[in-house]
Amino acid sequence: MQNFAEYFSPFMQCRRTLQLKTPRILLHFPVYIFMVFTFLGAGCRQRNIPSEEDQKLIDLHLIDSVVGNDNSLPAEKDFSIGERIDNIELNPTTPSAIEQNMIELGLVNIQDLDPTIVVELKYATTDNLLGLDVYEGMTKAYLQPDVALMLVRANQYLKQIEPEYTLIIYDAARPRHVQQKMWDALGLPFSEKIKFLANPANGSIHNYGAAVDAGIIDVYGNLLDMGTGFDHLGELAYPIMEDEMIVRGLLEPWQVENRKLLRRVMRKGGFWGIQTEWWHFNACTRAEAQERYQMIE
Repeated sequence: MQNFAEYFSPFMQCRRTLQLKTPRILLHFPVYIFMVFTFLGAGCRQRNIPSEEDQKLIDLHLIDSVVGNDNSLPAEKDFSIGERIDNIELNPTTPSAIEQNMIELGLVNIQDLDPTIVVELKYATTDNLLGLDVYEGMTKAYLQPDVALMLVRANQYLKQIEPEYTLIIYDAARPRHVQQKMWDALGLPFSEKIKFLANPANGSIHNYGAAVDAGIIDVYGNLLDMGTGFDHLGELAYPIMEDEMIVRGLLEPWQVENRKLLRRVMRKGGFWGIQTEWWHFNACTRAEAQERYQMIE
């Protein structure tokens, strides 16, 4: 131990000399530098700097709507919506009067968020239960911004579990004056009419841009067989009667499985279906739609 002390004695003497001759603040200078950088680092971490993806959503004026309706969105954060926004190429053609009205109300074209979603507006053709084109030249599908993001999430979930499939949208936001045209053209008694079409006097959830009519299409453009076509009038289209229809031999089990896949995917996005149409999905109740959104007239 004595040799050990003697060996370190010159160093201890040097240390004491420095302490005597060097101002105390300089001895602690490294500590002060460490404290300053620690403070600055904490400050930087507390700054609310938006991520690159969020900034793109802000630029599209979507974030306010999404944040305001967070409860309607699924909790999962494993979808990269911003990556799809990178490749948006807005259509330079002049929008129809209906489209222009929707744009002014803040609705968004769903294909601007996810170009892989197929859109085939049946009411912009004569291939529907009315046999009428009621959309006056509109061919794009619009939704409220938060509802559109729900649809994107549903479609991306579908691609996760079935990579060769994508959603096809038959109808989305629908002005009330179009709803009135459809109501007037549907030649059914009132008690039957309300099973398939909301009374325009009350308004449909479609009229708020918070409902979609959807199916599934494969990579070759083939529709998954749901047992009926879109807009089928009758019990064969009722989700609530699917088990009975299988027993009666009117639906095949695999057709019902296709419907269940569609429902599973849409539920993942935050939508739910109704009892009389396998293709119809709501993002909220009518009362919630009235509170959150403006009616599209």
